[in-house]
Amino acid sequence: MAIERVVVIGGGIGGLVAALRLACAGCDVTLLEAADAPGGKMRSVAVGGTRIEAGPTVFTMRWILDEIFAEAGAELGSRVALAPARTLARHAWSATERLDLFADIDAAADAIADFAGPREADGYRRFCARSEQVFRTLDAPFIRGARPGPVDLARRAGLSGLGDLWRIQPFATLWGALGDYFRDPRLRQLFARYATYCGSSPYQAPATLMLVAHVEQAGVWSIAGGLSRLAAAIAELASERGATLRTGARVERILVSGGAVSGVMLVGGERIAADAVVMNGDVSALAAGLLGPEAVGAADPVPPAERSLSAVTFCLNARTAGFPLAHHTVFFSNDYRGEFDAIRRGRLPADPTTYVCAQDRVGDAAPDGPERLLCLVNAPAVGERPFTKPEIDACETTMRARLAACGLTIAAAETATTTPAGFATLFPATGGALYGRASHGWSATFKRMGARTRLPGLYLAGGSVHPGPGVPMAAQSGRIAADTLLADRRAARPVSTRRSPATATSGGTSTP
Repeated sequence: MAIERVVVIGGGIGGLVAALRLACAGCDVTLLEAADAPGGKMRSVAVGGTRIEAGPTVFTMRWILDEIFAEAGAELGSRVALAPARTLARHAWSATERLDLFADIDAAADAIADFAGPREADGYRRFCARSEQVFRTLDAPFIRGARPGPVDLARRAGLSGLGDLWRIQPFATLWGALGDYFRDPRLRQLFARYATYCGSSPYQAPATLMLVAHVEQAGVWSIAGGLSRLAAAIAELASERGATLRTGARVERILVSGGAVSGVMLVGGERIAADAVVMNGDVSALAAGLLGPEAVGAADPVPPAERSLSAVTFCLNARTAGFPLAHHTVFFSNDYRGEFDAIRRGRLPADPTTYVCAQDRVGDAAPDGPERLLCLVNAPAVGERPFTKPEIDACETTMRARLAACGLTIAAAETATTTPAGFATLFPATGGALYGRASHGWSATFKRMGARTRLPGLYLAGGSVHPGPGVPMAAQSGRIAADTLLADRRAARPVSTRRSPATATSGGTSTP
């Protein structure tokens, strides 16, 4: 029987993209978001009357969103104001050690040569070539495809690609592989940070994560209004294409009839019938029974020991002095291994690497007056046992000490702080983990759930499922979920009544 009514639970970017694609395909789509605005982790918070981006701040792989908008008959650039970044990020280790990394490889290599010598610049060029190879090897068979197992990945790569799969060093750690390119420990530390983009430790994450370097060189973009504006733009387009979006609508349970999904029930008792449901949330919420007993066995939970990183974030509207912030600036710890050892033991680092997004900075221009800042330090996902106020206060003190060691001072200001426990409340059953399962070891990525679940009619999207966390990957998960649902719809329809779907091709997205 044709699937016509689809409920999407959760308005993160995965759910928004799934709702958009399904609406374009002619489905009757209702998206239910518990918060007062769509976006999920792409959110902003009010600090002293000013909205500050409190979620992801780096937008890469623009082509994924370009394709998604084009397939819906729209243009990304006409919906949001985008600007490419020349400086990818500024990095500091002390008041005298500072390095800008540029999108242009030659400019970045020149900066590295001035910072650490010509040998390191040569290593950087070799590293860039390898990161591009890793990305090209994994793009079509992994990133754009439905979740593969190791054998599936080899099959998709084909005989000609098996050598490439081996050469991308899937069994080496990122930290270990970086030693092939850099002798300077600061550069090794800088590029090891790419593991944290998916919530992992560079000492345990696979070397394949070096592909992030190529993704950044292909373009880092700023969006006027921040990434929460991108979420709003997708929501607006989905509504234009016929989807119904409801905020303040919390789902209490997924309803099942005859062994398959039959709808959802909201808190308060309202029932919405559906032929299929896309759950855009952490997979652990299903296993924890947060969406009802019938869905408990539909997906595998993430064991607490395998959770990704959490964070402590500080959103401020404050005056700064002493250090020329870029839009993205990273202040590195003096003991990087010690930082991740502390997190592994469930503690906040004593000397945390700190990321600062100066949201009002364009190029090297500083605002005249207070500026909006998001300061983030990595933390363990132990939201079930909240850190005490003295522990969080100490975290802010050590963060400010790290900034001061590099010359940056931030005047006292009103602050909106989010802790692992706060993230656990925002995103239930995660323990505060922001990226689902940590990418530790070569096999971790194959443990992520795909779009299909064990409950017929229930599909998954979001950063906790394949192909992984981050804005473009979560968007791709919504694309895959919608395409998988539509493929199942076509397969279940009698041959004589099958029709081509009303959506365009997915630009490379394959379905099983």
